[in-house]
Amino acid sequence: MDGCEICGAFSPLVDTPVAPRTDVARLCGTCAAGLRGEAVPDGHWQALTNAMWSQNDAVKVLAWRLLNRLRAEGWATDALDMLYLEPEVEAWAKAVGPEVIHRDSLGAVLSAGDNVTLIKDLQVKGAGFTAKRGTAVRGISLVADNAGQIEGRVEGQRIVILTEFVRKR
Repeated sequence: MDGCEICGAFSPLVDTPVAPRTDVARLCGTCAAGLRGEAVPDGHWQALTNAMWSQNDAVKVLAWRLLNRLRAEGWATDALDMLYLEPEVEAWAKAVGPEVIHRDSLGAVLSAGDNVTLIKDLQVKGAGFTAKRGTAVRGISLVADNAGQIEGRVEGQRIVILTEFVRKR
């Protein structure tokens, strides 16, 4: 394949090792950034529905991990239901990779149990309210495989919050 092994883009490609093994997937800058938890264009990850059928096991592992990260979206759950991995590849996909470091909007390292403050009004999808700027979120949890997300309670609801919208207290 000449393009990105996830989305097919024909831009400069980077060999991306898939931990904990050293096998690589050739990814474009957008997909590589998305793996690090950075934002990607809307609909970008829908390319996983094709990538998950790759002959490259490293791409299958990435597809499995990303689809699990996107489980809240119906299409990702449907794709995961169809995805079959050989037992050895599935064990690799479930293996814990390198430590994920969560940082707030100013770059401070976040830990489980920290208290943070929202720096922007955030509309909470599915809950019907807006979490206001300045709201304190106490005792956060870290999303294990995504450095760009934390979990916390706001107005009694457990929600996922992007780390770019919080500041450590």
